[in-house]
Amino acid sequence: MQDQRIEEIVAFAVNIIKVLVIIYLGFVEVFKIGELFREKLDAEFNISRKWASEAYSILKKRQAERKVAGV
Repeated sequence: MQDQRIEEIVAFAVNIIKVLVIIYLGFVEVFKIGELFREKLDAEFNISRKWASEAYSILKKRQAERKVAGV
């Protein structure tokens, strides 16, 4: 009787540990996916920043040319 009770407690503890490990691994995967997503977005934002910087430079150059031309 006592051995059966101990086996039930151990089985319950093992199942709880399994659930906790699955939850932990799930969080690890979510953070990995988030990090990869952030890296891809950073690359896209860098391209957008470069394009915006070039467009701004062209705009400023044209405004300076117009100012010099007196328009």
